[in-house]
Amino acid sequence: MKQFNPIQQTLTLVKKDLVLELRQKYAFYGVLLYIVSTVFVINLMIDRPEEKMWNAMFWVILLFVCVNAVAKSFLQENRGRLLNFYSLVHPRCFIAAKLIYNILLMSLMSVIALVCSVIFLGNPIISMGYFFGVVLLGGVSLSILFTMLAAIAAQANQNAALMAIMGFPLIMPLLMLLANISRSAFITVYQPGLPKMFFLLGGLDLLIIALAMILFPFLWKD
Repeated sequence: MKQFNPIQQTLTLVKKDLVLELRQKYAFYGVLLYIVSTVFVINLMIDRPEEKMWNAMFWVILLFVCVNAVAKSFLQENRGRLLNFYSLVHPRCFIAAKLIYNILLMSLMSVIALVCSVIFLGNPIISMGYFFGVVLLGGVSLSILFTMLAAIAAQANQNAALMAIMGFPLIMPLLMLLANISRSAFITVYQPGLPKMFFLLGGLDLLIIALAMILFPFLWKD
C-alpha cells in the first residue's frame, strides 16, 4: 500500500473496516439489539416521558450506543495486526480511516436510536427536521471523541476501562452541550445563544480531530 497516496490509503482502510463489519454481522446486530432493548425497557418503566426527560434519556442512550459501537474499532485490533498496519500505512491515514468509518457507523446508529425512541417513547419533538440534524451532529461528535479515546486505550494493553475513565470528564460537557442544542426542537420559542453553541460544538470536533492527527503518530510508535 505504500505506492498509494494518502487518500487511497485512507479509503482502502475504510473499505477494510466495512468488509469486516459485513462479515462480522453479530457485532452490528449486537448494538442494534442493545438499542431496541434499552428503549423498550425504558418504555416499560416510565411509558411516555415528558420532553426534558425524553431529551436527556435519548442522549444517554446514544452515549452508551457509541461506547459499544465505536470502542471496538481499536480494541478489536490485536498487537500483531497493528504491527502489520504500522509497516504498511501512514499513521494519519490509519486514524483518519477509523474516524471516517466510526462517523458513518455512528450516524447510522443515531438514526436507528431516534426511530426506536420515537416508536417506543412517543414523539414530543416539535421540529423533527432540526432534531434529526442535531442527532446526526451529535453522533458525529461522539464518534470522533470516542475514536480518539479508543486509540489511546488501545496502546495501553487494550484497556477499555482506561477509555471510560478518560472519557468521563470529556463527555459530560459534550452531552450537556448537545442536550442544550437539541432543546430547541421541543419548544417554539427561540433559544438565545444557539448559534454560539453550534460554533462551540464544531470547534470542539475540529480540536479533537486535530489532536488525533497530531498525537496518534506518537502513540503509533509505542
